[in-house]
Amino acid sequence: MVIRKPSDLRYSQVTPKQAYLNRRRFLASSLALGALANAPAAWATSKLNGVAKGPYSTDEKLTPYDAITHYNNFYEFGTDKEDPSHNAGKFVTSPWTVHVEGDVAKPLTLDLDQLFKIAPLEERIYRHRCVEAWSMVIPWIGYPLNALLKKAEPTSKAKYVAFESYFDRRQMPQGMWAGIPFPYVEGLRLDEAMNPLALLAVGLYGETLPNQDGAPFRLVVPWKYGFKSIKSIVKIKLQEKQPPTTWNISASNEYGFYSNVNPEVDHPRWSQAKERRIGEFSKRNTIKFNGYGEQVASMYAGMDLGKNF
Repeated sequence: MVIRKPSDLRYSQVTPKQAYLNRRRFLASSLALGALANAPAAWATSKLNGVAKGPYSTDEKLTPYDAITHYNNFYEFGTDKEDPSHNAGKFVTSPWTVHVEGDVAKPLTLDLDQLFKIAPLEERIYRHRCVEAWSMVIPWIGYPLNALLKKAEPTSKAKYVAFESYFDRRQMPQGMWAGIPFPYVEGLRLDEAMNPLALLAVGLYGETLPNQDGAPFRLVVPWKYGFKSIKSIVKIKLQEKQPPTTWNISASNEYGFYSNVNPEVDHPRWSQAKERRIGEFSKRNTIKFNGYGEQVASMYAGMDLGKNF
């Protein structure tokens, strides 16, 4: 057996070529992940102190840090899974400003220092399920989205929350070939956004977010597919009408507004009934709402989740 140096190793070389080209739905083997663990980091993070253990955490085995930081969807930095770790190293994330506006009594403009002080930071170990049928278990650090929204005081007109990511062609030239429009936009219903599971993440594994994982400030919605968890947020707008979302704009037959993890609703090009956990070879059954049904299922009572996918 020939084992390549980490500097030579790419996911496209350790997975079947067709599976790799077909949106890399076959996951990297444990050999590849072990090799990547020795690769030098091309980004800077800092330790986060005073982080409390948060609620709702799973006790499942954590996905290794090097897998979380080398196997990413972040199309602004390229469409291959390893592209963001290669291309995001020089992404400038400070200074940073987030605007909270729209149907709120108190619009907010916050810098990074202010963002970090909205609420006490917690570590929450969440399952992360990608629409491509792979999954991870990630120790996020952040605070509930509702803590920020409450400070802005939503008005009675607010029914939805729209999010917009940062985009700069000079820093993200790979985005020009991604095949989707930028800046990336996402949205939640207000009750979803206020659910205590919805997290604004500023770190993982005890440190600030690496650039390729959405630095400096991203959304985590653990009962929805990963593309709903928008990265590098610069604008949050509360509004009366349902906002557009990037993947729904690009392929409305494949990506609905709700995008709840639902093994009963297949993606048009593959089944969602099973998933492969990063670092494992065998597949496991996908759990509805990614296992968070007790906390979120009531929000969808009476809805046809096949139609509202």
